[in-house]
Amino acid sequence: MGEKTAPGPQEQRFAAYIEGLAEAAGHADRQLPLKNYCTGLLLPGERKSVEPMAARLAGDNVRRMHQSLHHLVADAPWNDEAVLDRSLDFVIPAMLRRDPVVAWVVDDTGFPKKGRESVGVARQYCGQVGKQDNCRVAVSLSVTTEKASMPVAYRLYLPQSWMEDRQRRKKTGVPDSIQFQTKAEIALDQIRRARERGIPQGVVLADAGYGNDTGFRAELTKLQMAYVVGIQSSTTVWKPGEEPKSPPPRKDNIGRPRKLLQRNAKNQPVSVKDLALSLPAEAWKKVTWRQGVKQKLQSRFATLRVRPAHRDYWRSEPHPEEWLLIEWPSAESEPTKYWLSTLPADTALVELVHMGKHRWIIERDYQELKQELGLGHYEGRGWRGFHHHATLCIAAYGFLVAERSRFSPSAQVGNLGLPTPELPPDYRPRGSPRSPRAA
Repeated sequence: MGEKTAPGPQEQRFAAYIEGLAEAAGHADRQLPLKNYCTGLLLPGERKSVEPMAARLAGDNVRRMHQSLHHLVADAPWNDEAVLDRSLDFVIPAMLRRDPVVAWVVDDTGFPKKGRESVGVARQYCGQVGKQDNCRVAVSLSVTTEKASMPVAYRLYLPQSWMEDRQRRKKTGVPDSIQFQTKAEIALDQIRRARERGIPQGVVLADAGYGNDTGFRAELTKLQMAYVVGIQSSTTVWKPGEEPKSPPPRKDNIGRPRKLLQRNAKNQPVSVKDLALSLPAEAWKKVTWRQGVKQKLQSRFATLRVRPAHRDYWRSEPHPEEWLLIEWPSAESEPTKYWLSTLPADTALVELVHMGKHRWIIERDYQELKQELGLGHYEGRGWRGFHHHATLCIAAYGFLVAERSRFSPSAQVGNLGLPTPELPPDYRPRGSPRSPRAA
């Protein structure tokens, strides 16, 4: 038998990294299973649920490995935030060695799922299929630099129907402390915790699912966090230079002074779409925001300083001015995207466009998390297992993010040189009784 080769520098860094994650999980009995689970997520293989990972990790004793991994992810009461925090202690400094933080990106990701017994499953919009479908949805917060990004928070969204179903909550182990929250409320909690934790701040980016929520935008302003968020074309604003009127004094000054802002037939807000369509041709400027795979990405944009109009008739003073950014590609018959932003009034158009389009960077994260690390592959039904599996997927992915930051963002570091045992010849995963599942 030949001598074992000494582990290379990357393998040594990986060993130290998962050692830290294992310590964060607490009890000593969890440490080896956690290391095995993270290793299994990074090994080649199409399916990253417990059973096929166990077969790859321990072909000579699949059943024992399966029990160990299953207990770790489905039953063991370790703290997801503590493990993810330990990961971030390693990954964020590695990212910052190359570039400063640019943005915090709020997003949600959907996982098609049949049945109704798995935690959080309901008929709702699923981005993965682009329509309403039976799925579960998780809200995430990612920290990004110009070239790298990393999820720093991840939580399942529970629809109202789940909140009202005590039996399903109990069966899937939803903690009593979890009450109904909108996706925007979950995101705000994640943002507050990231701030408390001291993660370097960036501009908050989000799509219209969050940007349409006036309360979400107002809370970010209260937290003194600038944002660039998508809005729907029907959102109403006051044209530049216009605003709701202060109420006239009461006759004879009798009674309490009027405070609420007023509108009249000649003084009304407009939808951002109508405002965009009214702009002259010279308002639209061609902007290039980044290099795509084949060519530079560019489009036509216009910007205006406007005041949001949402329910300002219940306010005593107008909403502050913000940027309205509009995209109208030359090949389209009407504008396609709209953003509101609280970046400073002297911000250049190219910078507004750059930030509006920067959300793309997290698409790679979720493509790899889903396709390579099996983010959506967990087959259990419980709250704890869903979050434990996701936490370990993100933590394992974090090592790849840190390694890319050591070299270059496009570096191919997916193959860590981890030994890849062959599947046992008699391995028969559930659902495939006649032939072994391909690795």
